[in-house]
Amino acid sequence: MKFADWLALRERADADARAVDLLDIVRPMVSGIRPLVIHDLGSGTGSMGRWLAPRLPGPQHWILYDRDPDLLEEAAVGMVEAALDGAPVTVETRLRDITRLAPDDLDGAGLVTASALLDMLTADEVERIVAAVTGLPTWATLSVTGRITLAPVDPLDAEVEAAFNDHQRRTVDGRTLLGPDAVGLAVDAFRRRGVPVRTRPSPWRLGPEQAALTAEWFDGWLGAAREQWPELAARIAGYGHRRRAGIVAGRVTAVVQHTDLLAHTE
Repeated sequence: MKFADWLALRERADADARAVDLLDIVRPMVSGIRPLVIHDLGSGTGSMGRWLAPRLPGPQHWILYDRDPDLLEEAAVGMVEAALDGAPVTVETRLRDITRLAPDDLDGAGLVTASALLDMLTADEVERIVAAVTGLPTWATLSVTGRITLAPVDPLDAEVEAAFNDHQRRTVDGRTLLGPDAVGLAVDAFRRRGVPVRTRPSPWRLGPEQAALTAEWFDGWLGAAREQWPELAARIAGYGHRRRAGIVAGRVTAVVQHTDLLAHTE
């Protein structure tokens, strides 16, 4: 599956999972800014903007960052045109490496957002991003925690989860990814700079009605675990077949835990 197709498949689950009580904090914080300029880091196909822009009042200008020009083009085309109160929403794109952002790049920003991003970064990259956004309200949603609950339980679930989490922390081209450790490190980085942080759970709750997403997620989860711990391959062949058949038949549900983070000066 192409990455853009995966983002499209997960968009509804992402929308359902985001911690809406944080929106109740963000909305009054930015409601007096006209226009509100929002910088969305690692925007992908623009799902964060499509979800958030219609939930905030007043004119908005979204600046979308990604390293993939095709994703940026899709995000710009798919952006909503109206805010909560019908005010216009405009958009621009920036083909950039967000780990190299400087505070000057964010001049005029009223809010910084990101979705499903932090766990794909290294410790140094998170530190640089936090340094760049300090002083600006920053809302990062849907960072993986590494915790998965499948029902009914299978004895191999915990071992596959551990292997997958090792994969999330792997080193790629000299970059050691944070995976499930990302939120904790980001919270610490903000607090060391005197910025209060709120965190909230934002789990995917996948039942029979999301069988296509659950199956695609499961295949990726299991494949990453097998890649990280090759010695598992023989033992989990039957496990993978059982689990996938149960998902397709609507007999297996999954809760995939994430965390939303809101950092802002009170």
